[in-house]
Amino acid sequence: MGMTPAGVFVRIGPVMVRAPSQRVNANSACATRDSAMKLLIDFLPIAIFFAVYRFSGDIVTATLVLIPATLAQVGFVRWRYKRVETMQLVTLALVVVLGGATVMFRNPAFIQWKPTVVNALFALAFLAAPLFDGKTLIERMVGHALSLPMTIWKRLNLAWVVFFAAMALLNVYVFKTFDESTWVNFKLFGMLGLTLAFIVAQGFYLRRHLTSPQ
Repeated sequence: MGMTPAGVFVRIGPVMVRAPSQRVNANSACATRDSAMKLLIDFLPIAIFFAVYRFSGDIVTATLVLIPATLAQVGFVRWRYKRVETMQLVTLALVVVLGGATVMFRNPAFIQWKPTVVNALFALAFLAAPLFDGKTLIERMVGHALSLPMTIWKRLNLAWVVFFAAMALLNVYVFKTFDESTWVNFKLFGMLGLTLAFIVAQGFYLRRHLTSPQ
Protein backbone atom coordinates (compact mmCIF):
# COMPACT_ATOMS: atom_id res chain seq x y z
CA MET A 1 0.00 0.00 0.00
CA GLY A 2 1.16 3.54 -0.71
CA MET A 3 1.44 6.24 1.88
CA THR A 4 -1.59 8.47 2.30
CA PRO A 5 -1.80 12.03 3.54
CA ALA A 6 -2.33 12.15 7.24
CA GLY A 7 -1.69 14.28 10.24
CA VAL A 8 -0.82 13.96 13.87
CA PHE A 9 -2.18 15.89 16.81
CA VAL A 10 0.45 17.52 18.98
CA ARG A 11 0.22 19.89 21.88
CA ILE A 12 1.60 23.36 21.24
CA GLY A 13 1.29 25.52 24.32
CA PRO A 14 -2.26 25.33 25.62
CA VAL A 15 -3.78 23.86 22.46
CA MET A 16 -3.80 20.61 20.55
CA VAL A 17 -3.08 21.10 16.85
CA ARG A 18 -3.02 18.80 13.86
CA ALA A 19 0.26 18.83 11.99
CA PRO A 20 0.54 17.33 8.51
CA SER A 21 2.76 14.30 8.98
CA GLN A 22 5.46 12.98 6.67
CA ARG A 23 5.83 9.79 8.66
CA VAL A 24 2.69 7.67 8.53
CA ASN A 25 2.33 4.09 9.78
CA ALA A 26 -0.38 1.54 10.44
CA ASN A 27 -1.12 3.05 13.85
CA SER A 28 -1.91 6.53 12.48
CA ALA A 29 -5.71 6.14 12.60
CA CYS A 30 -5.61 4.86 16.16
CA ALA A 31 -3.24 7.65 17.22
CA THR A 32 -5.49 10.26 15.59
CA ARG A 33 -8.56 8.96 17.44
CA ASP A 34 -6.63 8.98 20.70
CA SER A 35 -5.44 12.54 20.10
CA ALA A 36 -8.96 13.66 19.22
CA MET A 37 -10.12 12.22 22.56
CA LYS A 38 -7.41 14.26 24.32
CA LEU A 39 -8.63 17.35 22.49
CA LEU A 40 -12.18 16.72 23.74
CA ILE A 41 -10.92 16.19 27.29
CA ASP A 42 -8.99 19.47 27.09
CA PHE A 43 -12.13 21.29 26.00
CA LEU A 44 -14.51 19.95 28.65
CA PRO A 45 -13.64 22.19 31.65
CA ILE A 46 -14.11 25.44 29.71
CA ALA A 47 -17.33 24.07 28.17
CA ILE A 48 -18.61 23.26 31.67
CA PHE A 49 -17.55 26.73 32.87
CA PHE A 50 -19.46 28.33 30.00
CA ALA A 51 -22.59 26.18 30.57
CA VAL A 52 -22.69 26.90 34.32
CA TYR A 53 -22.20 30.62 33.71
CA ARG A 54 -25.04 30.68 31.15
CA PHE A 55 -27.31 28.78 33.58
CA SER A 56 -26.45 30.74 36.74
CA GLY A 57 -25.31 34.11 35.39
CA ASP A 58 -22.67 34.09 38.13
CA ILE A 59 -18.98 33.84 37.25
CA VAL A 60 -18.08 32.93 40.84
CA THR A 61 -20.36 29.88 40.68
CA ALA A 62 -18.97 28.96 37.27
CA THR A 63 -15.42 29.24 38.63
CA LEU A 64 -16.36 27.15 41.66
CA VAL A 65 -17.40 24.37 39.26
CA LEU A 66 -14.39 24.92 36.98
CA ILE A 67 -11.90 24.05 39.73
CA PRO A 68 -13.09 20.47 40.43
CA ALA A 69 -13.79 19.98 36.70
CA THR A 70 -10.15 20.77 35.92
CA LEU A 71 -8.96 18.56 38.77
CA ALA A 72 -11.11 15.73 37.42
CA GLN A 73 -9.76 16.33 33.91
CA VAL A 74 -6.14 16.05 35.05
CA GLY A 75 -6.97 13.03 37.22
CA PHE A 76 -8.60 11.27 34.28
CA VAL A 77 -5.65 12.04 32.00
CA ARG A 78 -3.27 10.65 34.63
CA TRP A 79 -5.36 7.49 34.99
CA ARG A 80 -5.97 6.98 31.27
CA TYR A 81 -2.59 7.94 29.79
CA LYS A 82 -0.31 7.36 32.81
CA ARG A 83 1.22 10.83 32.47
CA VAL A 84 0.19 14.49 32.65
CA GLU A 85 1.79 17.07 30.40
CA THR A 86 3.47 20.13 31.91
CA MET A 87 0.98 22.50 30.30
CA GLN A 88 -1.93 20.71 31.95
CA LEU A 89 -0.26 20.98 35.36
CA VAL A 90 0.43 24.69 34.80
CA THR A 91 -3.19 25.26 33.79
CA LEU A 92 -4.43 23.30 36.80
CA ALA A 93 -2.26 25.33 39.17
CA LEU A 94 -3.50 28.61 37.71
CA VAL A 95 -7.14 27.48 37.85
CA VAL A 96 -6.76 26.47 41.49
CA VAL A 97 -4.86 29.61 42.54
CA LEU A 98 -6.63 32.28 40.46
CA GLY A 99 -9.97 30.50 40.49
CA GLY A 100 -9.69 30.02 44.24
CA ALA A 101 -8.98 33.72 44.66
CA THR A 102 -12.04 34.58 42.54
CA VAL A 103 -14.24 32.38 44.74
CA MET A 104 -12.68 33.52 48.01
CA PHE A 105 -12.84 37.25 47.26
CA ARG A 106 -15.83 37.04 44.88
CA ASN A 107 -13.79 38.98 42.35
CA PRO A 108 -13.86 37.78 38.70
CA ALA A 109 -10.65 39.65 37.84
CA PHE A 110 -8.48 36.79 39.13
CA ILE A 111 -9.90 34.13 36.82
CA GLN A 112 -10.07 36.64 33.96
CA TRP A 113 -6.31 37.05 34.18
CA LYS A 114 -5.70 33.32 33.75
CA PRO A 115 -5.71 33.23 29.90
CA THR A 116 -3.28 36.14 29.86
CA VAL A 117 -0.91 34.47 32.30
CA VAL A 118 -1.06 31.14 30.41
CA ASN A 119 -0.43 32.72 27.01
CA ALA A 120 2.32 34.98 28.35
CA LEU A 121 4.11 31.99 29.91
CA PHE A 122 4.05 30.09 26.64
CA ALA A 123 5.19 33.12 24.66
CA LEU A 124 8.19 33.36 26.99
CA ALA A 125 8.86 29.61 26.77
CA PHE A 126 8.84 29.63 22.96
CA LEU A 127 11.02 32.73 22.92
CA ALA A 128 13.58 31.42 25.41
CA ALA A 129 13.91 27.78 24.26
CA PRO A 130 16.44 28.43 21.44
CA LEU A 131 18.78 30.14 23.91
CA PHE A 132 19.70 26.78 25.46
CA ASP A 133 20.73 24.57 22.55
CA GLY A 134 19.60 26.49 19.48
CA LYS A 135 16.59 24.23 18.93
CA THR A 136 13.19 25.92 18.78
CA LEU A 137 10.35 24.69 20.97
CA ILE A 138 8.10 24.14 17.95
CA GLU A 139 10.71 21.78 16.49
CA ARG A 140 10.91 19.85 19.75
CA MET A 141 7.13 19.40 19.68
CA VAL A 142 6.51 18.44 16.05
CA GLY A 143 9.96 17.56 14.75
CA HIS A 144 9.10 13.87 14.99
CA ALA A 145 6.40 14.39 12.34
CA LEU A 146 7.96 17.03 10.12
CA SER A 147 11.32 17.66 8.48
CA LEU A 148 11.88 21.36 7.81
CA PRO A 149 14.81 23.74 7.27
CA MET A 150 15.97 25.57 10.39
CA THR A 151 14.86 28.92 8.95
CA ILE A 152 11.29 27.59 8.72
CA TRP A 153 11.37 26.26 12.27
CA LYS A 154 12.49 29.69 13.45
CA ARG A 155 9.70 31.42 11.56
CA LEU A 156 7.10 29.03 12.94
CA ASN A 157 8.43 29.45 16.47
CA LEU A 158 8.36 33.25 16.17
CA ALA A 159 4.82 33.08 14.81
CA TRP A 160 3.70 31.20 17.94
CA VAL A 161 5.50 33.72 20.17
CA VAL A 162 3.63 36.58 18.48
CA PHE A 163 0.34 34.68 18.60
CA PHE A 164 0.58 33.86 22.31
CA ALA A 165 1.63 37.44 23.16
CA ALA A 166 -1.23 38.86 21.10
CA MET A 167 -3.75 36.55 22.79
CA ALA A 168 -2.43 37.55 26.22
CA LEU A 169 -2.90 41.25 25.43
CA LEU A 170 -6.23 40.74 23.70
CA ASN A 171 -7.65 38.95 26.72
CA VAL A 172 -6.76 41.93 28.94
CA TYR A 173 -8.33 44.32 26.45
CA VAL A 174 -11.58 42.35 26.33
CA PHE A 175 -12.10 41.92 30.06
CA LYS A 176 -11.07 45.51 30.79
CA THR A 177 -13.21 47.03 28.03
CA PHE A 178 -16.34 44.89 27.82
CA ASP A 179 -18.79 43.39 30.29
CA GLU A 180 -18.38 40.04 32.00
CA SER A 181 -20.72 38.15 29.67
CA THR A 182 -18.80 39.36 26.62
CA TRP A 183 -15.56 38.13 28.15
CA VAL A 184 -17.03 34.68 28.84
CA ASN A 185 -18.15 34.46 25.20
CA PHE A 186 -14.74 35.62 24.05
CA LYS A 187 -12.96 33.07 26.24
CA LEU A 188 -14.87 30.20 24.66
CA PHE A 189 -15.69 31.29 21.12
CA GLY A 190 -13.27 34.16 20.45
CA MET A 191 -10.10 32.49 21.65
CA LEU A 192 -11.06 29.16 20.11
CA GLY A 193 -11.92 30.78 16.78
CA LEU A 194 -8.72 32.81 16.64
CA THR A 195 -6.64 29.76 17.57
CA LEU A 196 -8.26 27.63 14.87
CA ALA A 197 -7.77 30.39 12.28
CA PHE A 198 -4.09 30.67 13.23
CA ILE A 199 -3.61 26.90 13.05
CA VAL A 200 -5.26 26.70 9.62
CA ALA A 201 -3.09 29.56 8.32
CA GLN A 202 0.03 27.89 9.69
CA GLY A 203 -1.03 24.59 8.14
CA PHE A 204 -1.17 26.19 4.70
CA TYR A 205 2.24 27.72 5.31
CA LEU A 206 3.67 24.35 6.40
CA ARG A 207 2.44 22.55 3.30
CA ARG A 208 4.49 24.89 1.12
CA HIS A 209 7.67 23.66 2.77
CA LEU A 210 7.04 19.95 3.28
CA THR A 211 9.28 17.53 1.47
CA SER A 212 7.89 14.33 0.01
CA PRO A 213 8.46 11.19 2.13
CA GLN A 214 10.98 8.76 0.72
